[in-house]
Amino acid sequence: MSEVATQAPLLEVRGVSKRFGATQALNDVSFDLRPGEVHALMGENGAGKSTLMKIISGNYAPDTGSIHMLGEQVVMASPRDAMTAGVGIIHQELNTFPEMTVAENLAVGNEPNRAGVLNRRQMLVDARDKLDHVGATGINPKTPIGRLSVGMQQMVEIARAMAEDVKVLVLDEPTAALSTSESNQLFELIREMRERGMGLIYISHRMEEVWHLADRVTVFRDGNLVGTRDMRATGPDAVRPNDIVKMMVGRDVDDLYGHERHELGDVRLEVEELTDGADIGPVSFSVRGGEIVSMVGLIGAGRTEVGRLLYGADRAASGTVKLDGEVLRVRGPKEAIAKGIGMLPESRKDQALFLEMSVRDNTAMSTLSDYSSGGVLKFRKMRSKVAAIFDSLAVKTASQATESRSLSGGNQQKLVLGRLMLERPSLMILDEPTRGVDIGAKSEIYRIIKEIAQAGTAVLVISSDLPEALGISDRLLVMREGRLVAELDASSATEEGVMEHATGVYADDTTRNDA
Repeated sequence: MSEVATQAPLLEVRGVSKRFGATQALNDVSFDLRPGEVHALMGENGAGKSTLMKIISGNYAPDTGSIHMLGEQVVMASPRDAMTAGVGIIHQELNTFPEMTVAENLAVGNEPNRAGVLNRRQMLVDARDKLDHVGATGINPKTPIGRLSVGMQQMVEIARAMAEDVKVLVLDEPTAALSTSESNQLFELIREMRERGMGLIYISHRMEEVWHLADRVTVFRDGNLVGTRDMRATGPDAVRPNDIVKMMVGRDVDDLYGHERHELGDVRLEVEELTDGADIGPVSFSVRGGEIVSMVGLIGAGRTEVGRLLYGADRAASGTVKLDGEVLRVRGPKEAIAKGIGMLPESRKDQALFLEMSVRDNTAMSTLSDYSSGGVLKFRKMRSKVAAIFDSLAVKTASQATESRSLSGGNQQKLVLGRLMLERPSLMILDEPTRGVDIGAKSEIYRIIKEIAQAGTAVLVISSDLPEALGISDRLLVMREGRLVAELDASSATEEGVMEHATGVYADDTTRNDA
């Protein structure tokens, strides 16, 4: 038995329930966190994880149940109460003031003063001490926090929580917007905090992170706690990835990706010497009908930029793009759609969806001409088409009139995929198709991508998730510093091999197939 398993709980939740109208968000949930433990929470969107964390951090009051710190019952009537009790939370959407400096952000609510006058010199000294405490030595306290990367802003938030002497720190999807190096820095800090005896609650959809960091994993589904598993167990009690997935989705998922090799069609997309004249290219590659090709590489390698050049969102300086043998001159996304190119952009909320519009209108907006005659929309035909798409994609929504903002991340992503399917493109570009969605929705999206390819569409996936890229693809295209440096057969490629190309370990890289 591990040392963590023998310790008394640092935080304990007993029989907590919470209802919002007709929705039972939490149902008689009990949960505990031990000193020096990373306890991961997993579950599909809407499973109850966030509701529990908002109760623990003082944002919601439970309908029933109690919270205990080191055996003593506490009342979290506000976030300040939670912080006083020793509970801090780092939200996925960071709570910073972009125009204020790092030092000012760190001092909010506790500004040093002398005779009622703000002591800026002391504020800078305090900020430096707080940043050094979490190893953020490279951050200048005088810098406006909005100019920092998301990873650095997150470090500032953690430094602020640590200065409050928190005993429990909640991290909600902490790597969702971080680079690989920033994620690794965060993981090292998490290990240090664990060694200091802190308790950390880690919420993530990323199984590989949970696998390497967590001591225990608790899974939620539909407001209920399904179970807790000891990740350090060995022998017959050892945990397998599929055990966690089954707990989350309520069924076996033996092969999450489900990719099967099948006969490919003719070349549909041909790219020759494409460049933006500055940072990207020239790149040359092809995608065949029915083929799924993933473009991978480190953040900043130029993957998204290549997709935007193909889609006409950015203007190419030179190069040739052929689709089904026809040379394309695309001057914008509207022309790209008309000529058979569809794209799911990297950020669905900022670049793909009108969140205040209905799910029907979001899905049908780029194919309105299919439902109109003489300038008059035929709503019955539109509703019928959208209903068929929703049925095939298993979109969960109360009605077609529901505002898109109310859907989960996975269902929002399906809306954009449904819009693309209605466009019937020859080439579909999917930029981070499963970012920010739970594992159940990922499984559904992988199924959809496979069916799109099997219908003969050429599919180009841009992904920073290497297991995903390897699992769903026929081939991988590796980008580095705006250049295409390797072409790999996905059936024989490894994560290590891909990273060697992506980081430049292969000094003599050229576009080639290493299979």
